[in-house]
Amino acid sequence: MTMTAQSDSAPGTVLVIDDDETNRYILTSWLTRAGHTVLGAADGSAGLALLEEAGRSLPEVAVIDVQLPDMSGFEVCERIKADPRTAFLPVVHVSAVAVNAEDHTEGLSRGADAYLDQPIDPNEFLATVTAALRYTRARRRAEHLTLRLAALNRATLDVYRAVGFADFCAAATGGAASLMSGPATAIFLSPDGRPVHSHAAGPDAEPVTLPARAELLDRLASPALGGSTGTEAVTVSRERWRTLLPLDPIDDDVVVVVTRTKRDRPPVCVAVPAAAARTSDERDLLQQLVNACALALEALRTFNEEHALALALQRTFLPDRLPDTPSTTLAVRYRPASDHAEIGGDFYEALQTPAGLLLAIGDVAGHSLVAATVMGEIRHALRAYALEGHPPHHVLERLDALLSHTRPGLTVTLCLVLVEPDGGRVHIANAGHIPPLLLGPEGGAVYLVDHGPLLGLRLPHPPAHVHPVAPGARLLLITDGLVEVRNQDLDHSLTAFLDAAVSGPRELEDLCDFLLGSFGEGKEDDIALLALHLDGTG
Repeated sequence: MTMTAQSDSAPGTVLVIDDDETNRYILTSWLTRAGHTVLGAADGSAGLALLEEAGRSLPEVAVIDVQLPDMSGFEVCERIKADPRTAFLPVVHVSAVAVNAEDHTEGLSRGADAYLDQPIDPNEFLATVTAALRYTRARRRAEHLTLRLAALNRATLDVYRAVGFADFCAAATGGAASLMSGPATAIFLSPDGRPVHSHAAGPDAEPVTLPARAELLDRLASPALGGSTGTEAVTVSRERWRTLLPLDPIDDDVVVVVTRTKRDRPPVCVAVPAAAARTSDERDLLQQLVNACALALEALRTFNEEHALALALQRTFLPDRLPDTPSTTLAVRYRPASDHAEIGGDFYEALQTPAGLLLAIGDVAGHSLVAATVMGEIRHALRAYALEGHPPHHVLERLDALLSHTRPGLTVTLCLVLVEPDGGRVHIANAGHIPPLLLGPEGGAVYLVDHGPLLGLRLPHPPAHVHPVAPGARLLLITDGLVEVRNQDLDHSLTAFLDAAVSGPRELEDLCDFLLGSFGEGKEDDIALLALHLDGTG
């Protein structure tokens, strides 16, 4: 007989409802001598009251006489089966009177699991009770496993859809606590190389994250996996666990599951009290969750590495410094998309040309490595055309032709601002980009809204619009990542940005910091801000 079968057949708690004291005594004696615990009641109401008072410590079988003084045993059985708390409880009817086939049929039809006629053979009676115990325990074990599988499914989904390491850490530790219905501890190496010790005190507790010693992961993984890949579970004594993690709240023997998905990669370790993972089913479920955590963390680590590489590549496409020009001051702020967003195609440029200082700001449609690559292509072509001496709208026409030929179907917004050498006028050629904001020296502000079509549409580009500017004026060029807010009209955002720029600091660097702090927090798009101050000394 297997250990599970032995456990299912072990003595349990039995409720006996019989108004005949002699019969109740005999049944109770048989059950007690077989090792069972008995709860006795003389009528249906008393038996139902015992079930109500039992709370979570319900009996596992009910033996009910059919002929009771206050209600029939059939009715008691129906009420037991109708209550969600006791619906699982097997009912064995006994009777010395209702012994014909119709009585048996009615009893079994109304919910009983067995029906015995008195006088009853003791061995048959005890065998029937044992069979009922096996049934109820197997059913409850199956229900428990179903709940655990649902918890495993939820936890797995949570770790796979976690955004960033902090979310992953909470999902993994909280998922283990929910799966095992108790405290759980996890040790990871974060994508940036920090050992992290995370703990959840229970299924509904908020996980707490603490720093961990650098060698802890290796000390946990070595006995189970060494340097190989796979998933293993080991039991660690309370004394050794306290040595490894003195501050961990689990004060007991633990089962530690260790998983490594690739060689030379850090493992993932999750520990729960040994009492919570006694059976092979419980350990298998925990191993499945830890394996899912390891795969999700590996994907997160790979994404972070690729994202960092893409950001480094993106930055190589941007100017490494701004030109030092007489009579003007320049400032720039560039903030790439958040860690969990794809890189974008926002870019800026500032260079001296034969016709004056040329400023440019643009945005390639989409968020991907392709967008960043196209941004680099456009910026380098822009520098070449501008240094050849082409006026701004001719530069846009040439870029439009290049984009349509090399990247058909892709569009780019681009605003060019040419500052004449004496700083008295600016030429604006805008291909569908957010208009520049001109801040007058006396405090007024206006968007220079003249613009033409986007690049990539092969449409004519009008000549640049010329605007006189007074000494002391400032010009702000931005990308939509700074001002665009989901579910909010862009015009409203632009108005708020204008008001903030007017009331903000006069000094250019301070103004950039102020605007970035006011509008750039919590954004998931690239942000570029290029600012110009006309000193009026040229």
